[in-house]
Amino acid sequence: MPDNLFDVSEKVVIVTGASRGIGRAVAEGFLAHGARVVLSARSESLLEQVGGYDADRAIAVRADMSDADSGQQITRATLETFGRIDVLINNAAITLPGAPPYDDATWQTTLDVNLSGAFRMARAAADAMVETGGGSIVHVASIAGIVAMPGNPSYSAAKAGLRHLSKAMANDYAERNIRINTICPGYFLTDMTRASYDDPQRQAERSSHTMMGRWGRPEELLGPCLFLASDASSYVTGIDLIVDGGWTGKGM
Repeated sequence: MPDNLFDVSEKVVIVTGASRGIGRAVAEGFLAHGARVVLSARSESLLEQVGGYDADRAIAVRADMSDADSGQQITRATLETFGRIDVLINNAAITLPGAPPYDDATWQTTLDVNLSGAFRMARAAADAMVETGGGSIVHVASIAGIVAMPGNPSYSAAKAGLRHLSKAMANDYAERNIRINTICPGYFLTDMTRASYDDPQRQAERSSHTMMGRWGRPEELLGPCLFLASDASSYVTGIDLIVDGGWTGKGM
């Protein structure tokens, strides 16, 4: 065991959805802690604005997670540059504000990115990890996959599916020294949630539903990701790590 259980220096870490919000905060955090980071998102120009981005320690890979080849594309670029994959933070996700919630296109578009894209990325990364002796995969789901979000069945279903995908993969890959876990964030202030946050009533309602009385900040997900990426969690696999300020535990 290293002296610092949470040490991720020199680990090769892929972060999908890294151009903004939670993905950006996590990618910047891993860079600050000495990791080599592969930042993936649909916008390469936004990726290159990430703080701490250095061509010697990070590469940007433009990829659309709805594309069938996206997982292989990101994996190939990582292996060509760094030679291995130690950690995958599988964070890329979309929601479609204003789209008809029960429309076929809304359902398919959301699941293509939030579940199928995550599956393909995890599968490609896991195959690479097998060749180098193991690693850690962290799926970023949501409390919407635990307590369903009204008016957004496709997002809730995708995030619930991602939680169970983690458990299924954890069971299959444990003997190959690959740990696979899920982080379930509550309400965090990101570009995706900005409209709700800027509505005083909705912001207050969601704040009051947490034990801590506030929304989360994206950088508050770095600690949980560092834990699951590092030797500090060497005997942890197949879990949901809920980071929601006490939303799901508050009850009545």
